[in-house]
Amino acid sequence: MTKQTTEGRSLMGRWFPTRYVYLRDGDDVRAWALTPARQFVGALGAVLIGGWFLVASGGFAFDLVMQSQADRTVARARAASERLNADLQARLDSAVVRMTATTGSLDEMAQMVERRHAALTQVMGMFRGVDGAQAALAPAPSLDPSDHTPVQRMLAVRMDQERLIARAETVAQTRAERLRLAFRLAGLNPSAYAPTSGAGLGGPLVQARDPRALAAVLDVDEPFAVRIRNAADNLSDMRGLADAAETMPFHRPTPGQTTSGFGVRFDPFNRHPALHQGQDFAGGLNTPIHATAPGIVSFVGVRSGYGNTVEIDHGRGFKTRYAHLNSMAVRPGQRIALGQRLGAMGTTGRSTGVHLHYEVWMNGRPQNPARFLRAGDQLVQQD
Repeated sequence: MTKQTTEGRSLMGRWFPTRYVYLRDGDDVRAWALTPARQFVGALGAVLIGGWFLVASGGFAFDLVMQSQADRTVARARAASERLNADLQARLDSAVVRMTATTGSLDEMAQMVERRHAALTQVMGMFRGVDGAQAALAPAPSLDPSDHTPVQRMLAVRMDQERLIARAETVAQTRAERLRLAFRLAGLNPSAYAPTSGAGLGGPLVQARDPRALAAVLDVDEPFAVRIRNAADNLSDMRGLADAAETMPFHRPTPGQTTSGFGVRFDPFNRHPALHQGQDFAGGLNTPIHATAPGIVSFVGVRSGYGNTVEIDHGRGFKTRYAHLNSMAVRPGQRIALGQRLGAMGTTGRSTGVHLHYEVWMNGRPQNPARFLRAGDQLVQQD
C-alpha cells in the first residue's frame, strides 16, 4: 500500500471515523458498522440532494419574483392604457359638448365647412394655369352616403380641406423658392422682381392684411385665414417672378459649346489683356441663332469689331447682343418672341473663326451671360 493511499485513508478516518449502529430486539442485538467510505458516500449524497433542493428552490423563488414584476408591468401598462382611453374619451366628449353647446351642432359644423370651402375656392382659383397644380390640388372623392353618416362625411370634407390648404401652401412656397433661386443664380435680387404684396390678387385677399381682418372678411377661423394668406403671398410671388422670368434672357442663343467666357482674356489679335464683354459659342457656318427672351429689335446692322449685329431690348433694363453673324433675319422695331430665329452664325467683324459672340446688358452695363444661362438651367429643371 502506497504512502498517499495511507494518508488518504487516515484523513477520511479523521473526518468519518468508524461508527456502529446497534439494533436490539429483545435479547437479540444486531450491529452495523458505518465505515468511513459509507459515511463519505452518504454525506456526498446529502450534499447533492441539498444542493439540488437549494437550486430548485432558488429558481422557483426567482420565477415568482419575475412573474410578480411582469404582472406589475402589465398592470401599469393596462392602467396607462385605460387612463389614455379615458383622456381621449374625455376630449371627445368635450369636443362633442362644445359642438352641441352651440345653437346649431351639426348645422354649425356644416356652416363652418361651407365657409371654409368658399375661402378655398378663392385660393384654388388663383392656381388656375399653374402647371401641375390641378392634379396636386384635386379634392378627395366624397364618401358614399350609404356607408357613412352625415357627421362622418362632414368630418371627411373638413380633413380634406386641411389637406388641400396644406398642399396649396407647399406648392406655392416650393415653386416660389425655386424661382427665387434662379434669380439669385443670375445675380439678381428676387424681391426687386416680385410683385408688391397683394398685387395681382383680387377680392378680400388684397384688402385684409391682418389675419383677424381676413378671417372676418372670409368668415373663417383665424388659423385657417393665416394659412390662406401664406399660400396667397407665395403664389403671388411665384406668379410675379414667373412673369418676370419670361422676359429675362435665361435661354441659350444656340446649342453650341462655349469657347470663351466673360472677363479679362488675351486679345487673339494683339495678345494684350482685354475685357471680353460676352460669351462665345462655337458652331458651323449658318448655324441658326435664336432670341434668348422676347423683346423688340433695337438694332440691326454692322458695328465696329462686332460685324453683323442684332440687338434686342427686353425691357426692365435688359438688352442682348448677337454679333459676327453671317446673315440677319429681323429688322429694327420688330417684336421678337422667345426662341425666334434672328440670323445665322458667321465670322464677320473682328473674328478669328465662325462663332457667335453673345452679350447681356442690364441698365447699360455688361453682365456675365453664364449666370443667366445657369438660371435658365434651373428653370428647366423645375419644369
